[in-house]
Amino acid sequence: MTARNEPRLLPWTGPDGKPCYLSTDYRGGYVSRLADNIEAVQLGSAAELLGHASEILGKEEAEPEELRLLATDLTGALRAVLRVATSRGHRLPTPDLAACEGGDEGRRPPAAAFG
Repeated sequence: MTARNEPRLLPWTGPDGKPCYLSTDYRGGYVSRLADNIEAVQLGSAAELLGHASEILGKEEAEPEELRLLATDLTGALRAVLRVATSRGHRLPTPDLAACEGGDEGRRPPAAAFG
């Protein structure tokens, strides 16, 4: 496995709404730590909002304005979570293709593991 060497997608956008990236090999820098903290806050907020959404949707009758606000908040949270997932996915190591040559796709569990 090798680590990808590409800019990190940050959990915020620029003033014009375009994505922001960080180009560094050092993961312990100030901006990297700030981005990690903001991602954690965004994921926590999304989890709380999901609980709130379950409460609202569980009501017998929810007001249209309340549902509209919920949809707006859920859209924002989903956008943030998708950005976090994309950023983290880009930072995952990629398989070393040279090691995979010859048809061996890696270690496989024994047949008994499948029952």
